[in-house]
Amino acid sequence: MKKLFKKLFGRLTFVMIAVLLQLALTFVLPYVLSYYYPSIFGNLVVTLNVVFSVLALIFTIKIINSDMPTEGQLIWVILILFLPILGITIYCMFVRRKPPRRHKKLYDSVSKETTKFISRSKEEIEDLKQILGDKFGQFEYLYRSTGLKAYTNSAVKYLSTGEEFCEELIRELENAKKYIFMEYFIIDEGQLWDRILQTLEKKVSEGVEVRVMYDDLGTINKLPTNFYKKLNKKGIKCVRFNAFTPAVSASHNNRDHRKMTIIDGQVGFMSGLNLADEYVNLIHPFGHWKDTGIKITGEAVKNMILMFLQLNDVQNRKIEDFTPYLNYEAKSVKSSGVICPFGDGPKYFYSEYVAINAYLNIINQAQRYLWITTPYLIVDNKLTNALCNAARRGVDVRIVTPHIPDKKIILGITRSSYKTLQEAGVKIFEYKDGFIHSKQVLCDDEIGIVGTINFDYRSLLHHYECGTLMYKTDCLKDMKKDFENLFTISLNMEGFCQSRIVRLFCEIMKLFTPLL
Repeated sequence: MKKLFKKLFGRLTFVMIAVLLQLALTFVLPYVLSYYYPSIFGNLVVTLNVVFSVLALIFTIKIINSDMPTEGQLIWVILILFLPILGITIYCMFVRRKPPRRHKKLYDSVSKETTKFISRSKEEIEDLKQILGDKFGQFEYLYRSTGLKAYTNSAVKYLSTGEEFCEELIRELENAKKYIFMEYFIIDEGQLWDRILQTLEKKVSEGVEVRVMYDDLGTINKLPTNFYKKLNKKGIKCVRFNAFTPAVSASHNNRDHRKMTIIDGQVGFMSGLNLADEYVNLIHPFGHWKDTGIKITGEAVKNMILMFLQLNDVQNRKIEDFTPYLNYEAKSVKSSGVICPFGDGPKYFYSEYVAINAYLNIINQAQRYLWITTPYLIVDNKLTNALCNAARRGVDVRIVTPHIPDKKIILGITRSSYKTLQEAGVKIFEYKDGFIHSKQVLCDDEIGIVGTINFDYRSLLHHYECGTLMYKTDCLKDMKKDFENLFTISLNMEGFCQSRIVRLFCEIMKLFTPLL
């Protein structure tokens, strides 16, 4: 009863009501006025139809000439041409190809301030070419598109469960001496957060600087409105990413989906885990929750500091002095391979769709095997064709998705992708015991990515994400063992057949995924 009351009278409910009222006023009001007051507003609807028909042609030309992905262009053009008033109104409300000039200017200034700390020497570049060989281009792409460089003097530890990850995270938090930066899509009050908060409060009392940033929309039905104020009163510098308001705005489409922690510039954590009890199986809303992450030590942590400071300062609308956080010598570590933590985000802030291109680079160069875990498999033609082509040229392509979903409709849409991939030779598995939330790729024992990037439109096009590209690091062996275990305890979906009605519904829904 308490949970029902919370949902009915929570912030999300009031926001949804406000948004629906705005849409109702936009679409319904002209018709109501013309019906009840024909002498005054009799020609209003006719005039609106003519105006929106002309605008529909203008918007269609604009969309076709934009850099929007083809799938998105198609559905927007159909919607605007057939339902111009509805289509144009929604497009103006929810699609913003360019940010406000002041935001872009601030982001560029912040990026310039931070990236000057990670310049590369000619010697570094030549060393990387020697080590990476034909994989050099994959790391070079990340540098040219994000300004984040690759490191050899860093180490990565693979953490195969949420429980293992969070125990390691809390141990390192307890050892913090200077500062702690935490950036998470979701924070939810419960046993896990209570432990972390207790540690953060202790660290603040010891003089450690603690910053926390969470996504306001991601936590809208989990945290009270004044949660960030409570943390600030405790001495924790807390920021809500894109604070959500009832006003319909395209800015709400771009969420901070990153999950990472940085401690003293020496240790960094990156994973699929949010800070909530289900991620460490303290509660079981969807069976056993399977997630993974990594712990990074050494110089590569600097990339994570850069990503955090850039987004944090944009939200605070100020540029601070980054020297205390970036002008330091990382401790020497026993390292192997090459590591590059990287960020991604909406194209109006990043010059490229970084994450999808990083995935495509790995898929297109795969030779022996390509193994993937993702909670959602809603991919465009480029990724679908790349996966199918890899399988057809003899690469062992395997994808693990959940068997118990967190969203039933999304599972149906995910399963509607199986047929095309399986016909090309891709092997699909579903994690039998529950929900697999880890987002990772492993290829040929040589290269891998662990991070927050799902194989779906929202992750790849709209959200701020993070990942770590690794070449021949020791942790890839642990990743491989984890994958091999997954295949033995998961359901092989060979022969799976979705009913025609369900498949048709999902294919129709898939048309609209670029709009979401």
